[in-house]
Amino acid sequence: MGFNNTVTVVGNVTRDPELRFTPGGAAVANFGLAWNRKGQNDEEIVSFFDITCWSGLAENVAESITKGSRVVVYGRLDQRSWENQEGERRSKVEIVADDVAPSLRWATVEITRNEFRGDGAGSSAPTGGGDRSAQTPQTDEEPF
Repeated sequence: MGFNNTVTVVGNVTRDPELRFTPGGAAVANFGLAWNRKGQNDEEIVSFFDITCWSGLAENVAESITKGSRVVVYGRLDQRSWENQEGERRSKVEIVADDVAPSLRWATVEITRNEFRGDGAGSSAPTGGGDRSAQTPQTDEEPF
């Protein structure tokens, strides 16, 4: 039985994204996100989330956001479990991002389109080298 497991969180990036690559070559980026809200008696309550991004999204996030940026993260909750060095079972719930965007409530951004790679995300690195006009048919319309 499938359930809708989507979450959208708006918050501030607590640490610069760390970009790594799996042994198979897949990009993965991790960063922290804090979400503030008012509790009873107007005390501020802060929730912290670990965010994981994969593939082209991971590369774009690592290149685009920094600690302190306010972002909107859309993704799904995921729980992982492992055993630490002392043999104790640990688990963690994190957000696996499907999309990350800057929040425009208190900031402006300049958007730079990346070349399409076919994995659902863009990349600032050329894909295949050489003359791009030979790879992509030229049209007068935007591709979206």
